[in-house]
Amino acid sequence: MAKLIIYFSLSNNTKKAAQKIQELTGSDIVRLEPETKYPENYSDYAAVAQKEFDEQLHPQIKTEIKDFDKYETIYLGYPTWNGLIPMIFSTLADKYDFANKTIIPFTTSGSSSVEVSMPSVKKLFAKSTVTDGFRYDNNDKQLKEFIEKFN
Repeated sequence: MAKLIIYFSLSNNTKKAAQKIQELTGSDIVRLEPETKYPENYSDYAAVAQKEFDEQLHPQIKTEIKDFDKYETIYLGYPTWNGLIPMIFSTLADKYDFANKTIIPFTTSGSSSVEVSMPSVKKLFAKSTVTDGFRYDNNDKQLKEFIEKFN
């Protein structure tokens, strides 16, 4: 059963979580990258993210996932933005067929629990089995316990 980690990260917090999951699972890993880079300053990229949400924009991605169909389980990593999964994942869902795959969400957030973003994940990946999610806050022991539920 092939497993893949797909993550999006601007501050590298989600990247760190994704790499920890890769260490624990041996899964393949892919960083989701936009065609047009987001601004580096938080207040600037927050404004871009808000515009994407308000106008339901699907930013173009340059990431290509080889042999996507072979993966049955997808660890999906994202920063929680305004209580939602970033719109770049809408583009990912447009580009690849997630039907009948198992999605294991993990997020990084300064304050929001993973439950806040789960409705947007479940809606976006409605044809998938979406498990409970996990908010990574640098607690590697809790992350390991969470991951062990799926191995």
